[in-house]
Amino acid sequence: MIRVMLVDDHPVVRRGLRAMVDDLPEVEAVGEAADGAAALALLDTLERRPDVVLMDLQMGTGMHGVEATRRITALPDPPAVLILTTYSTDADILAAVEAGATGYLLKDAPPEEVATAVHAAARGETVLAPPVAARLLGRVRAGRPTLSPRETEILQLLAAGLANRQISKRLFISEATVKTHLVHIYDKLGVDSRTAAIAAGLASGLIRPA
Repeated sequence: MIRVMLVDDHPVVRRGLRAMVDDLPEVEAVGEAADGAAALALLDTLERRPDVVLMDLQMGTGMHGVEATRRITALPDPPAVLILTTYSTDADILAAVEAGATGYLLKDAPPEEVATAVHAAARGETVLAPPVAARLLGRVRAGRPTLSPRETEILQLLAAGLANRQISKRLFISEATVKTHLVHIYDKLGVDSRTAAIAAGLASGLIRPA
């Protein structure tokens, strides 16, 4: 049996996912968490780790999916992390993949596609939904500017209206580090202000509207 953990902040969604997962052949749900921090805590309590973590991206005010993916994949002998979300912007996809996600699916995927992805992820294979693969290919062909996962996170938080101090607290880094990242972001995007950086990020698909 392939053991699967579910991470999503909506109880109704988790209930639906659990029903779907338990209905898949040779797959069982072994735990649920409402955000990334809860997922990490649950991993510490399980006698046997799951083989695959189905991870949402945006989870309210809790630890988001990209950071949770980064921390989970840094563990010794980590489970595969399979993103299952409604978000499909370039920023979301790249951040998740660079954080170590094995695959990226959208929540409108049919159960058979999820089943195939779970089995593939458990084998260590990379799985991308067709729309996601198309976006990545288009991005490579377009040659648009690329931000690091951390720079993308900071730019997304800027778009959400957070000040430097708020960003530093959210990401557990110093304000000086935030300012350094902003310098790099401005340079890569060819801008000289927060507003221009946000506009450039939205126009290029690096971030999604707040």
